[in-house]
Amino acid sequence: MLQKTENEQNNMLNETIQAIMNRYSCRAFTEKMPPDEDLQIIAKAALAAPSGVNRQPWRIIVVKNKSLIKEMDDEGMKILAAMSDKSLYERIKARGGRLFYGAPCMTVIPITQSVPAGAEMFDCSIVAENIALAATSMGINSLICGLAVLPFAGEKGVEFRNRLGFPEGYEMGLAVLLGYAAEQGGKPHELDLCKVSFVE
Repeated sequence: MLQKTENEQNNMLNETIQAIMNRYSCRAFTEKMPPDEDLQIIAKAALAAPSGVNRQPWRIIVVKNKSLIKEMDDEGMKILAAMSDKSLYERIKARGGRLFYGAPCMTVIPITQSVPAGAEMFDCSIVAENIALAATSMGINSLICGLAVLPFAGEKGVEFRNRLGFPEGYEMGLAVLLGYAAEQGGKPHELDLCKVSFVE
């Protein structure tokens, strides 16, 4: 029997698996804002994420304020530029010089400490993946952005937490940038099947 091509295999996959396989990290966005109804669905997908003992140690904040996103972007780049190791700063500069790549919208996920300490980051990461996959399934591009913690680590950190409405006791976890790709040709990373093993 002839082996199916990758395209034929992908066509046989259900929509959930297709979204997983098609998701990629977008690093150049247009200014077009995703529709509110799509953002509502993405927020609900975030809320549907599992968490340890169902503690849900997170909040979901959808940020559509482009000027606020730019302020946070500027602060993050300022912090990167001040670091003694300039490699990360130079890498971002080579990709356009914007921490958030011009995304018109971002979903911020603040977290509060769970038990055991650190477990909240596992839960936060699952929320971020739900957001990215939901967005992909609706034709919205995304980037899970760990560097979004930077603006909250500097002198404006408290100001940004207040402006975004972080509940007391919550700190920045992750952000997912949302929008539409400015450049065609983005694709998922290659799958390294050598990283998979089966124990029978």
